[in-house]
Amino acid sequence: MKKSMKKFAFILFGAILLLAACGGESGSSSSSESKEGTTANEETKKFKIGVTQIVEHPSLNAAFDGFKKAIEDAGIEADYQVENAQNDNSANTTIGNNLVSSGVDLIFANSTPSAQAVASITKDIPIIFTSVTDAVSAELVQSMESPGGNVTGTVDTQPDAIPSTIKFLKEELGATKVGMVFNAGEQNSRAQVDAVKEQMSAVGLTVIEASVSTSAEVKQATESLIGKVDSLYIITDNTVVSALESVISVANDNKLPMMVGEFDSVKRGGLAAYGFEYYDIGYEAGQMAAKILKGESTPADLPVQYPQNLRFVLNKKIADTIGIEIKEEWKAELVE
Repeated sequence: MKKSMKKFAFILFGAILLLAACGGESGSSSSSESKEGTTANEETKKFKIGVTQIVEHPSLNAAFDGFKKAIEDAGIEADYQVENAQNDNSANTTIGNNLVSSGVDLIFANSTPSAQAVASITKDIPIIFTSVTDAVSAELVQSMESPGGNVTGTVDTQPDAIPSTIKFLKEELGATKVGMVFNAGEQNSRAQVDAVKEQMSAVGLTVIEASVSTSAEVKQATESLIGKVDSLYIITDNTVVSALESVISVANDNKLPMMVGEFDSVKRGGLAAYGFEYYDIGYEAGQMAAKILKGESTPADLPVQYPQNLRFVLNKKIADTIGIEIKEEWKAELVE
């Protein structure tokens, strides 16, 4: 009996030791998994995004803000290498080379010349553009539906914007000769002017052009139109929009109604615009970039997008200044 009790005690002690060992291993394993999970979270990839922009002005800046917000909303951590050409086209190639050589994961190209330059340098790094008017004519993509390479993005042409602007100029403002100031060397602008001329000609309106190559020439070019036109139409030309106040002062001094291509130009002193927010097309471009960075898509898989919502915005102060009565049927969103 005594011998049997000793044997039982020995077995019980061994069982306790075995359970303790198993419990220790279990706790160790749990701790190890927790530690590994923390390490994985800490090692979440932070992407490096290169940014090339042709010039500083509110619309392009708003597009970049929208892009960054979309990246943030997608839960992506990113560092940005931002380069601005300051409206010097010759700087675009240098900027593109800088971004490519720095090993960025993706490039955000904010304007047609910015996108063209970087697309000519790399066929490997994904490029997402915005503030581009005609991506096909600019040879950035094969087609809107099937980009076909490492480049895609959002355009700043809303299909109904130009026809609506022309209709308003003719039917509501009584325009017959419309002045357009633009940089003829910017493919983005040339495409818009050609489209406007074709559509205005079809309804009996005449376009009088005044071309510039730098923002310093904008005021003189606008003044050259005085006496030749009864209205102005300023498209989304980077050179002219960066010096828009020069155009506004000439237009107001001569009581010329000035339609513009986007809302920021209305806020700055244009009469009105059919358009969209550049923040929105920047945000949409950022959503496309997020899909690429997450490995869900490639640029070749993502069709180029048009702006989604067309609105009519009118500057009440400018309308009062040049003596235009605002009609209720215009259904305009008013800004001061």
